[in-house]
Amino acid sequence: MSAPRPAISRYALLSLVTACAVLALKLTAWYFTASVGLLSDALETLTNVGGAGMAVVMLRIAARPPDEEHAFGHSKAEYFSSGFEGMLVFMAAALIVAEAVPRLAHPQVLDQVGVGLAVAAAAGALNFAVSRVLAAAGRRHRSVALTADARHLMADVWTTVGVVAGVALAVATGWPWIDPLVALAVAALVLRAGWQLMRESAAGLMDGAWPAPERTALDTVLAEFRHAQGPGCVEFHAVRTRQSAGRRFVALHLLVPGDWPVRRGHDLAEQVEAEIAERVPGAIVFIHVEPLEDPRSYDDAALAGKL
Repeated sequence: MSAPRPAISRYALLSLVTACAVLALKLTAWYFTASVGLLSDALETLTNVGGAGMAVVMLRIAARPPDEEHAFGHSKAEYFSSGFEGMLVFMAAALIVAEAVPRLAHPQVLDQVGVGLAVAAAAGALNFAVSRVLAAAGRRHRSVALTADARHLMADVWTTVGVVAGVALAVATGWPWIDPLVALAVAALVLRAGWQLMRESAAGLMDGAWPAPERTALDTVLAEFRHAQGPGCVEFHAVRTRQSAGRRFVALHLLVPGDWPVRRGHDLAEQVEAEIAERVPGAIVFIHVEPLEDPRSYDDAALAGKL
């Protein structure tokens, strides 16, 4: 068994507080300038607030230990968080388009641009700092929700950079129609980010296999045990892996000589399990021991083949 996952909902709380602060700053920037580009940036940040709030709840659920009704834990709750955030992103894009299209037909002169852009830049800097914290925590704890949140915040940073540049260009050139064009570009970027979040959430819920580096580590462990036991002495098949947010599961069949005592086969299985867990931290391993000479041991070899 792997050690319990650390409580990481405090990072989601940080994201939620930051999103609220950034939203307030961006709405202030829009209030001063009446820029639809800055409004689109604020609407995109509104999805951060909803996504971070959902992440707080889902991360707390994901941190619960396994119980009788959820023997494999609750880690998949994280995928609901990132999927929900993706849905909010689509809604934000629709609102941005609804605000920007009328402005193309009726451009509006912008007011107090200097103050508004300064406030928007401060919001972008705050988002950048917190996104780096969340990204590091997401990698450290292998958290789908935190990683999605960090990527979303970083996309928000680049959106703010584009909006600030676009609004400044509209003022410098005297072409106010640039402002709604920038807003529509933001909507396109937001839709792309939302699609990525939804796709990754769906893949996680479908029990995707381990990433390539982890599969390679598993292959290496099995190859080392084959070599250590001697040619044809032990074999592995029906190797199946799946990931659930930060947790990793693998099931495999270990074939040993039929005249081995039960204890010897069991001891080898324990060694294999321990080595896999060491190479892939947090991995939960299920091993079924079978006699090498029995033809029936190979009936289920096609379950997964060898990785």
